[in-house]
Amino acid sequence: MTTVIGKNLDHIGTALSVDVEDWFHTDCLRGVIARETWDDCELRVERNTMRMLEILDACKARATFFVLGWVAERCPNLVRAIAVAGHEVASHGYGHEHVYSLRPSEFQSDVLRSKRCLEDLTGKPVRGYRAPCFSITEWAIPILQDAGFDYDSSAVPTVAHDRYGRLDGMHAGRPIVLLREGFYEAGISCLPLGMGKRGIPWGGGGYFRLVPYALWLMGVYTILRSGTPYIFYIHPWEIDPGQPRAAGVDFANEFRQRVNLHRCEERFASLVGAFEWTPICELIDRWKAGDSRLLH
Repeated sequence: MTTVIGKNLDHIGTALSVDVEDWFHTDCLRGVIARETWDDCELRVERNTMRMLEILDACKARATFFVLGWVAERCPNLVRAIAVAGHEVASHGYGHEHVYSLRPSEFQSDVLRSKRCLEDLTGKPVRGYRAPCFSITEWAIPILQDAGFDYDSSAVPTVAHDRYGRLDGMHAGRPIVLLREGFYEAGISCLPLGMGKRGIPWGGGGYFRLVPYALWLMGVYTILRSGTPYIFYIHPWEIDPGQPRAAGVDFANEFRQRVNLHRCEERFASLVGAFEWTPICELIDRWKAGDSRLLH
């Protein structure tokens, strides 16, 4: 029944994305794993991402992979494999720094380094960007456009969050927004709260691992039934319950990092099989072309 419901609503638009970073890049471990020790950590991102590619291939699903430049430099064959499989390769920046923690010049250097690396590996233009921890800011948008991106996918129109950034004009019921002439925002899906602009995060991450799968699917169905496209995200480390445990992590961050890791691969595979997924760039192109089913 789940698959039937999903397939019947595919015309609304369902976009799947993967933020390609490793277990030690997360904010939950920022305070206990120093940046200068990353090269000493066990690299698990390649095997986990390849497993995701297998799941997507089995369902003939296509996605957007927002690849961290740091990962791309160390796993160039992984980036090539993503592109050869027909998925969109996009940028997650280079060093996994919060956008709002950088000066504009530092942010520009970070995204250009990542974009050039990914384009050199794939031979194709990189159109999309996603900020680490969704830490997007208003001042970053013109820098992204000047760097050659034509969309961002970092806004989460929810209530206050300790890590997320904020963009003006976003609405939980309108995930695709023209921010500037020729530049679009594809926000992460939220369940709208009444008639307000904010909603409950329903686009992936720890929320996807925490909420019972049947309830999660009901929420996706509710979003699609409203005529709103659905945009989902996940990280490769979220399907890896065998990832190392770092010493000194407090309870809250340990919970965020590890809750239901042992169930996530099965849930991900079920969700992939439930809908007809497309890359975010194609969802935006349909919006730009005036697909009435995506317009509000």
